[in-house]
Amino acid sequence: MKVIKYTDADFEAKFSAVLATSSLFDSEIEKRVLNIVEQVRLHGDQALVDFAAQFDKVQLDATHLKVTVEEEVAAALKTVIQPGVDSALKEALKNITSFAKKSLRKNWKSKNSHGALVGEKYDPFKRVGIYVPAGKAPLASSALMTISLAKVAGCKEIVVCSPCGKDGSLQPELLYAAVLAGATEVYRVGGAQAIAAMAYGTPTIGKVQKIFGPGNAYVVAAKRMLFGHVAVDLLPGPSEVLVIADSSANPAFIAADILAQAEHGSGKERVWLVSTSDKILEKVEKEITRQLERADRKELLSEVLEKGTALILAKNIQHAVELANLLAPEHCEVMTKEPGSVAEGIHTAGALMLGSYSPAVLGDYVAGPSHELPTGGAGVSFAGLTVDQFQRRTSLVEYTKENLKKTLPAVKKFASMEGLTAHGRSAELRLED
Repeated sequence: MKVIKYTDADFEAKFSAVLATSSLFDSEIEKRVLNIVEQVRLHGDQALVDFAAQFDKVQLDATHLKVTVEEEVAAALKTVIQPGVDSALKEALKNITSFAKKSLRKNWKSKNSHGALVGEKYDPFKRVGIYVPAGKAPLASSALMTISLAKVAGCKEIVVCSPCGKDGSLQPELLYAAVLAGATEVYRVGGAQAIAAMAYGTPTIGKVQKIFGPGNAYVVAAKRMLFGHVAVDLLPGPSEVLVIADSSANPAFIAADILAQAEHGSGKERVWLVSTSDKILEKVEKEITRQLERADRKELLSEVLEKGTALILAKNIQHAVELANLLAPEHCEVMTKEPGSVAEGIHTAGALMLGSYSPAVLGDYVAGPSHELPTGGAGVSFAGLTVDQFQRRTSLVEYTKENLKKTLPAVKKFASMEGLTAHGRSAELRLED
């Protein structure tokens, strides 16, 4: 773990290193993804079958790409899903759905200065594609956090792609969560090839209007590469958490939350502690070492702790907030005496978790807001996934003849200014006898 203190002579240089370029931008990965995308564009289902054999080590044919949802979910419920999974998924889904309904954009109209009606209307995308990761940590929670928003928005066709195991099956809890959340089609296709299939369409997987969902560097590169052929939500990469703590914080809580976000499995996760207390930094470092001994994923965690972890001593709370805004973390936990007032100054975090009893895991699973959030510094410009991203906005304009008369002088002046005389004429002729 890196320990950086504002008193260090080279503090600025050390902090700049912590702000290193996101792992989402890798030229070698982009070259590989370009080949995958082109193969899917050219060869459709056959490319998906070939990549399944190459990457997932499973032998499929085109007729097996689509999941027979009812049969496979029924089998999962009978044999594999653990007791309590159903109730846990439904508890989370209730909060996610409730939150999403409050965020829906609503149609509106009003009159402008000419007395004409103007407004906006919001229509759900008819067909959307959602990617659900299922590598080292199959994320049933991600299914809920994306698919349910599409359903709340009113999307009629909700296409889900997720990689399968070597036996061709999808992880049962993930599959059940997808169907529970509202998936209408499910395909056992993963990686960049899944994104390409949804963007271009194949004989089996119909083209979608917009693609949502987190994924590894290959998935994110494909989303970025195919933007324009299809709309995309955002480019969420490896998980991040930043904890802002003063001397009142509990070191055990901080250490646990750092380890929780570091265990996702890519090895490229990033975790930070920014504290105003030197003692807290020391105690957290010791606590991380202690808790690591009984962790399940020691090797993965150790890699992140070595390469992607920084414990930073800030001059004061204001300085801590400034550093947080530069880091633009996916999750930002505020463990201070007055977390609400501290949070007011933080403008670039994907999600804010306030107080000692609001760990990021609640946002990951059950609190309500979607856990698909910007990473790699993208929080400076982007927000997390919200239900209105499943709605397509259209502006409305409705003038009467009297309204048009009021604005004609201004319209003609703009047309003259820009040398676009036909523009002015198109309005003027409507008022001639």
